[in-house]
Amino acid sequence: MDVGSGPGHDAARLAADGHAVTAVEPTPELREGARDLYGDLPIVWIDDSLPFLEHLTSAGTCPFAFILIEGVWAHLTAAERKHAFPILAGLLSRRGVIAISLRHGPAARGRVVFPVTAAETAGLAAAAGLDTLVNVETGSIQVANIAGGVTWTRMAFGASP
Repeated sequence: MDVGSGPGHDAARLAADGHAVTAVEPTPELREGARDLYGDLPIVWIDDSLPFLEHLTSAGTCPFAFILIEGVWAHLTAAERKHAFPILAGLLSRRGVIAISLRHGPAARGRVVFPVTAAETAGLAAAAGLDTLVNVETGSIQVANIAGGVTWTRMAFGASP
């Protein structure tokens, strides 16, 4: 599952690699544009959003082996992230993995971001019964973000082996 799939590039890459993909995107223009762009791939497009994922959870969706949250987590307040993590963990299969990217630094023009740390996110995962599997800090690759001091933390969480 790709949560906050935006233009659908990550969902499309996963589907092209043979995975069954559910793309969750609340913005109609992005979701419909992605559906038009990648309509030939087996992707289920869902209108839903964090922190509640109400449509997805009420549908009784079966667990996901992989949940991707790319570039979305910092758009949630700390309270929304605290509410969202157990929901995400509840959608994860027994041996599944949640991958989250944390954006650090100033927001892009017209966007709102909230401070988020790896320690907070690891704590939310632990409270949901998941271990931190990956915690890597990286720079940005976009020129404007580099100039603005934007960095990223890439994290993955799952059950103990």
